[in-house]
Amino acid sequence: MTKLSLLKHAIILSALSLSACGAENSQETTTTKDQPEEQVVEQQDIHWKMTSTFPSTLTLLGSMGKRIESQIALISGGNMEIKFYEPGALAPAFEGFDAVSYGAIEAGWSTSGYWAGKEPALQLFGSVPFGPDAPEYLAWFYEAGGKELFEEIYHKHNIHSLICGITPPEASGWYNKKFTSVDDLKGLKIRYFGLGGRVLEEMGASVQLLSGGDIMPALELGTIDGAEFSMPTVDYDMGFWQVADYYYFPGWHQQSTFFELMINLDKWNSLSASQQAQIEVVCGDNIRYGIAKGEALQGPALTAIAAKGTQIETWPPEMISAFSTAWDGVAVQLVDGDENFARVWASLSEFRESYAVWRKLGYLEQAE
Repeated sequence: MTKLSLLKHAIILSALSLSACGAENSQETTTTKDQPEEQVVEQQDIHWKMTSTFPSTLTLLGSMGKRIESQIALISGGNMEIKFYEPGALAPAFEGFDAVSYGAIEAGWSTSGYWAGKEPALQLFGSVPFGPDAPEYLAWFYEAGGKELFEEIYHKHNIHSLICGITPPEASGWYNKKFTSVDDLKGLKIRYFGLGGRVLEEMGASVQLLSGGDIMPALELGTIDGAEFSMPTVDYDMGFWQVADYYYFPGWHQQSTFFELMINLDKWNSLSASQQAQIEVVCGDNIRYGIAKGEALQGPALTAIAAKGTQIETWPPEMISAFSTAWDGVAVQLVDGDENFARVWASLSEFRESYAVWRKLGYLEQAE
């Protein structure tokens, strides 16, 4: 090979080398620029188990949880499975919190009002006596700081929870006596949920928290004197009209109720951003489903209950006023006793005060 040929060969090799280096540097620059600061999680198929507080046969309370199973499979094209298990199959009805927190089960379906013993503040994300209806509750949660507080509290327990359903007002309970004054509550044994139960305790009742399946036999045997559980459509299916004569309204203790999908925080963080978004979308659709179906079913259910001979009653105004006064006292006690409860209550109260102006001007008042 001539000297000239050798020179040309060297130039070509040098150009190729520079080109390769340039391409490599260009790739590094592109990668650095496009790569987010947080580590990108590689998407993998998931197969999770979900325990439940409510059986799937319960309208909305359980069926919204069961619906997650089918909807997540649909939206993910089958790449994500969150399998619903009935209460007791994986964990007792009221032990889903611990099972998810410890990672024994990946997910759980419930309402956070059951976790007062873990975090008193979580009760405010379940339902609130004399609290907001569904639109107002959602507005506070998503637009006024509720979601951030909710996640902060749950993350301390290694749980990422999502609001994944909502229901309309509940009934105020089934009883075998008619109420005329606050004194009629004293000494009664009543099954009641959450913060509403605290109010009845202040008014002299003995309150128990029973799972849905235990209420009917307790009423039949006289172990309890009354019970609230849910909306008319659910209460009708439970058959409470067979063992109680009076059905009371309004549900001052639960004007709307949030339901949740709890996910072990480590499992949540292992998902890709796309998978997390798919779960969030399913929960958003479940909220829409809960509001629409919940409101549509109650009228026919009340007609069916009345046809069974049940007397549908409303609380005397003086008793509603007494419930409200008692709730104010309970709220003060809980604010004084727990820092997180105080923070959440302050956030909700501030929003409701601001929202009240719009509610009064924008909406027609219900006829008395």
